[in-house]
Amino acid sequence: MQPDEIRGIFGSNLRLLSSRFPSIAGLCRELGINRTQYNRYLSGESFPRPDVLHRICQFFDTDARILLEPVGQITPAQFDLLNHPEIAEYLGANATEVGEDTLPSGFYRFSRRSFVDETMGIIGLVYVFRRDGCTFVRGYEAREAMRQQGLDDAPEAREFRGIFINQEDGVAALISRKRAMTCTFNFLARVPSFDNNFWEGYVTRTVRDAITGPRVTRMVYEHLGGNVGAILDTARRGGLVSQEDLTPFHRRLLRLDQPFR
Repeated sequence: MQPDEIRGIFGSNLRLLSSRFPSIAGLCRELGINRTQYNRYLSGESFPRPDVLHRICQFFDTDARILLEPVGQITPAQFDLLNHPEIAEYLGANATEVGEDTLPSGFYRFSRRSFVDETMGIIGLVYVFRRDGCTFVRGYEAREAMRQQGLDDAPEAREFRGIFINQEDGVAALISRKRAMTCTFNFLARVPSFDNNFWEGYVTRTVRDAITGPRVTRMVYEHLGGNVGAILDTARRGGLVSQEDLTPFHRRLLRLDQPFR
C-alpha cells in the first residue's frame, strides 16, 4: 500500500471518529495536538509520529489498524464510560487519572456521623488502589449498621467498591455495593497537617425522601501508609462507635457540634 493510500484511510477513519465530538478544537485540546496539524491528519495530507498515533489510538480506544483498515471493519471499541464521547467534553479525558500526590494508594481510616443513629459515629477501613489508569476504592459497610437496617450482614453483601475522579479542589468518588444496591457520592480535599495525610469532605447517600435521618454528612479520610498497627486497630474497631471514641483530630475535622451546610 502506498503512503498516500495509508494517509487517505487514516484521514477517513479519523474524520469518522472525530465526528462523535461536537468540537474539533475541544478534541484537539483533549488530545494535546495542534489544531493545524490535526486538520492535516483529517485531510490525509500527513499521518502522525508513532507516539502521537499511540495517543490517538488510546484516546479513541482503537489500535494502529486505523492506518490500514476502514474503521467500520475494526472490532467496535468499548469506551471507558467516563471518557465516552457523549460526556468526554464534560468530565475530560484525564478525569480518572488521579495522581499519587493527590490521593496515595494504600489503606485509609475514615470516620463520619452514622446515617442510622446520629448520636453515633462510624469508623471504617478502605483500600485505595490503581489499575488500568484508574483509581479505585474498596471496603465493607459496618455490620451493625447493616443489621439495624434489616439488611444482610454477610461479607459479600457488605462489600462496596468505587472509582475516584479528579475535581478542581480535590477528588470525588462514586461508591456502590454489589449490583448498585446502594450508592454514595463522596468529595474529599486534603487538609494541611503535620504528616499531610488527612482529607476532609462529605458523603451523600442515595435514599428516598421519605427515609428518616440525614442524607449527607461530613467525612474524614486518614492515610495510614505502612502503619500496620493502625491498620489492624482500625479493622478491629471498625463499625458503629460512640462519637467520643473517634480520634480527636477526626472529631475536630468532623465538627460534630455544627450542622452540615
